[in-house]
Amino acid sequence: MKRTLFEKIWDAHVVAEEPGRPAVLYIDLHLVHEVTSPQAFAGLDERGLRVRRPDRTVATMDHSIPTLPKGLAVVDDAARTQLRTLADNCQKHGITLHDTESEHTGIVHVIGPELGHTQPGMTIVCGDSHTSTHGAFGALAFGIGTSEVEHVLASQCLLQRKPKTFEVRFEGTLRPGATAKDLVLALIAEIGVGGATGHVIEYTGSAIRALDMEGRMTVCNMSIEAGARAGMIAPDDTTLAWLAGRPHAPTGAAWDAALERWCQLASDDGATYDRTLVIDASLVEPMITFGTNPGMGIPVGAPVPSLDEIDPAHRPALEKAMRYMGLDPGEPLLGRPIDVVFIGSCTNARLGDMRAAASVMRGRKVAPGVRVLVVPGSKDVKRQAEAEGLDTVFRDAGAEWREPGCSMCIAMNGDAIEPGQYAVSTSNRNFEGRQGRGGRTFLASPLTAAAAAVTGKVTDVRSLLGGSR
Repeated sequence: MKRTLFEKIWDAHVVAEEPGRPAVLYIDLHLVHEVTSPQAFAGLDERGLRVRRPDRTVATMDHSIPTLPKGLAVVDDAARTQLRTLADNCQKHGITLHDTESEHTGIVHVIGPELGHTQPGMTIVCGDSHTSTHGAFGALAFGIGTSEVEHVLASQCLLQRKPKTFEVRFEGTLRPGATAKDLVLALIAEIGVGGATGHVIEYTGSAIRALDMEGRMTVCNMSIEAGARAGMIAPDDTTLAWLAGRPHAPTGAAWDAALERWCQLASDDGATYDRTLVIDASLVEPMITFGTNPGMGIPVGAPVPSLDEIDPAHRPALEKAMRYMGLDPGEPLLGRPIDVVFIGSCTNARLGDMRAAASVMRGRKVAPGVRVLVVPGSKDVKRQAEAEGLDTVFRDAGAEWREPGCSMCIAMNGDAIEPGQYAVSTSNRNFEGRQGRGGRTFLASPLTAAAAAVTGKVTDVRSLLGGSR
């Protein structure tokens, strides 16, 4: 029987499955952070249970930590309590914790791959919706709720109903100025935020194979924004080259055995998917969102859709989004003044993202009146960026170079935009108040965000490529 990548991993991890009931699925790696774990650990305590596999559990502090220089206090008592509770629970249960003093602290979906915890063929969960990031390595990775976090801590298993499969094939070659972020924003704009509900997406095609691992992580990260349960890319030589030598990757004979397993994970020729969509990557332009969900996206040079272009069922949502964003249907975004630029998040805070932003900002200055935060995804990213002098590029331009963390993506750590301000952000969500109460967010790639930073307005980065202002 021909099987897809998803089916191979699912079948290998089913502990028990009865007709009409959820399967009991074994979990290889459980990632934990301070926001969704306190209630789960409290549930264990109430039942007198220990963590079943602390060796397969890794924790970090990312959502609530400040990104201002060391020595400054956590933003509020609630955040302080979350961080202290996570530290206490990890110590009690023998769980590895990357706290603020760790050499590897950072956003959970950045440090997992860079430390080699994330590996092909795994099932990976976290109390965070963007766990789909790890699917870039050929893993089945998805977010879970707080009660499910408790179940995994207690049993290393989870009840799951088998989702359907959805192949999204990107063929062709990306043009200059277009990036992995633009690929996934174009997909979500086409199918909508519920377009992949009930499915696991497998990304295939020549444009996906041409992406480096950081680009693949960006695509898989935002699968959840299309409603998918997870996003996956089959491992290949690019994957193996990334993993080789990582601190927690196999070595020696174990590496050789792992390679043999991993090379069997690709979907079989002739395997069928429940759905397939083909997109020509050569037609994808730099994208930007205009509304209050990631599906409200357009090429940066296009006007905001008019109401007569929209399905009548979706018009009330569009009208509400336009009121919140202070936009009129049919008007262009190009040239609209902005107040803040945020470059970071689990979507775009890796070294390649820093390099991309720096390539636009090098030799230029941040536009007057614009605030720019550049926040690396981990201490390792920060060290590497500084070794390359990228921090100097950002500082010389007038941007703030911050400590690692989730930062303005979620605005629960002191980093936020003000009511009525417009931000161009490399994060993954733009709903009302996501980056600060009353704040208005345009989602875009690091290249487009950097272009906005130095011009002070929504800009097509292609107008800046190859020259200096």
